[in-house]
Amino acid sequence: MTNPLLTMLQAERPQLPPFAHIKPKHVEPAIDQILKDNRQQLTVLLEQPSFNWENLVQPLEEMSNKLQRVWSPVSHMNSVVNNDALREAYNQCLPKLSEYSTELGQNEKLHQAYQSVADGAYFSSLDIAQQKIITNALRDFHLSGVDLEKNKKQRFKEIKQQLSKLKTQFEENILDATHAWHKHISHEKDLSGLPAFAVAMAKQAAEQKELDGWVFTLDAPSYMAVMMYADDRTLRQQMYREFVTRASDQGSNTGKWDNSDNMQKILAFRHELAELLSFNNYAELSLATKMAEATDDVFNFLNQLIEKCKAVAEKEYQELKDFVKSKYGIQDIEAWDIMYYSENLRQKKYAISQEELKPYFPEQRVLDGMFAVVNKIYGIQIKEIQGVETWHKAVRVFEIRDSDNRVRGQFYLDLYAREKKRGGAWMDDCQGRVVHQTGQLQIPVAYLTCNLTPPIGDEPALFTHQEVITLFHEFGHGLHHMLTQVNYLSVSGINGVAWDAVELPSQFLENWCWEREVLDLIAAHYQTQAPMPADLYKRMHAAKNFQSSIQMVRQIEFSIFDLKIHAEYQSSEFKSDKGLDIQAVLDSVREKVAVIFPPEFNRFQHSFSHIFAGGYAAGYYSYKWAEVLSADAFSKFEERGIFDRQTGLEFLHAILEQGGSKEPMELFKAFRGREPEINALLRHAGIAA
Repeated sequence: MTNPLLTMLQAERPQLPPFAHIKPKHVEPAIDQILKDNRQQLTVLLEQPSFNWENLVQPLEEMSNKLQRVWSPVSHMNSVVNNDALREAYNQCLPKLSEYSTELGQNEKLHQAYQSVADGAYFSSLDIAQQKIITNALRDFHLSGVDLEKNKKQRFKEIKQQLSKLKTQFEENILDATHAWHKHISHEKDLSGLPAFAVAMAKQAAEQKELDGWVFTLDAPSYMAVMMYADDRTLRQQMYREFVTRASDQGSNTGKWDNSDNMQKILAFRHELAELLSFNNYAELSLATKMAEATDDVFNFLNQLIEKCKAVAEKEYQELKDFVKSKYGIQDIEAWDIMYYSENLRQKKYAISQEELKPYFPEQRVLDGMFAVVNKIYGIQIKEIQGVETWHKAVRVFEIRDSDNRVRGQFYLDLYAREKKRGGAWMDDCQGRVVHQTGQLQIPVAYLTCNLTPPIGDEPALFTHQEVITLFHEFGHGLHHMLTQVNYLSVSGINGVAWDAVELPSQFLENWCWEREVLDLIAAHYQTQAPMPADLYKRMHAAKNFQSSIQMVRQIEFSIFDLKIHAEYQSSEFKSDKGLDIQAVLDSVREKVAVIFPPEFNRFQHSFSHIFAGGYAAGYYSYKWAEVLSADAFSKFEERGIFDRQTGLEFLHAILEQGGSKEPMELFKAFRGREPEINALLRHAGIAA
């Protein structure tokens, strides 16, 4: 059997994954082969009498690249075209990959080989990026348990394998619970308040399920439309309850996809892992590779933000309650009312709705405009390329060229929500930038994935302004990955970047979505091609910070909760023989921080995949931490002009091209000329500094 995952590696020039040909049966044999080859090669490498970059680190980078190129399309397909056979093949490989990774990290001979390179006089002749790779590797050997006794090493390996399985199970439970439920509506009167696009989307969803009437799902575009616009309070309540109890003990499929046990096990294993490595808790272990130096620094940072914005958030919420009481005579707002009445209040205050904006954000105009924006800032050209195999007919592929017409990167764009696709939006790497030992350049390739409103019938996809911001955010991550000029996999693009700095380029690019000069590029009415009227732009901009403090408080609530369950796991007053009472921790955080309190049945944490399944464990604060950096970085453009090419090139050279080759603070200071200041963030959010 020819295996497309392996044959793509054997081509003379680097090839993109042959997605149309990859089948579940190819996955495990390909991974087995690569792991076997890598282990054999490592044995040969370690038999050498002495070590340097060329005979040790570079070959290991090549081995890592091969494995990453094979696993990346598999992992990605598991997220975007999930099915039982692929899921099984994916899950079969997880323990093997975990074991291999731990094996490398605990290999004492390999650790000594790296140490000998670091200790040699030769080390100073290496470039900055090479030195950073070796320094990072030595740090990571210790974080992988290379110093542990034999029985503890074995325990470490077991825990890593268990965590790998549990995190995947957590994500699968959310996916299955989300797509197991839908609301079928037969009577048009029940659609009152819903805008035309939401009704048409629900009609299309019903047709896809071969049903009459309308179908609403828990995918973001469908769910958000109901919560913001449906006059039927019972419908909102039902949708809300289903959404916030997914994969929990409170869900309508109770027990089937309940993440309660997974969460307990994940936290317990993480804590044990940290203790094995002589950390007091998992938060300390998490911060060992981040910008922030100590958990107290992070708590202080978050508390400082709360001091600045909580009183403003309380005013915002009081304004909403007063509005609902005076206009609708309702004394107590329920959780499923908040988005609906907030949208009504926004329309009253600013005469603006997402529905009014949507016709100005057709997909192609938004994409062309976004590409024009980065062309003006960085001088890069982006064009669609044809004839590339993808995993779904809706996926498009693009290429980035620089001002010298060199290809800098390529990316897949998968924009719409659909069944069997993980929720949310993310950027991931298909392959990183590498200059091989042969001298051949492998360009970086990214996956940009969103769950935006799909096209309806023959109409183009029309996005809300919030969806446009999401697209810019993920494209910012993509540019960080693709515009790198570092030639070594471990620190090129997003690789090796401290997690609390990785959101800088993504949040940074969001700022352009609010500028008039940018709106002229990304917005035009899909039927008339007319630009967004000045009055509409004015109203949209006036509403920019509507309830922004409520949003900030909510993000801080999640950040503190995440930090507490990891930093105070053992010492928490909510710890018992049965584990940590996660709900009690969340409730205690809300008592101190929250402005809006959800109902008792709310189980937000059971679908908090950022921290339980993703890379944000004890690191969710990174969004706010990096937002300080991004707001301050953008303020330099505000000073000089948002399309000032010189400033754009300074950001490109100081931040985007450097990848993880230097510490983030060093890169930020190279761009801004000083350390970051919090004032720009508070100003952008409409909170007085």
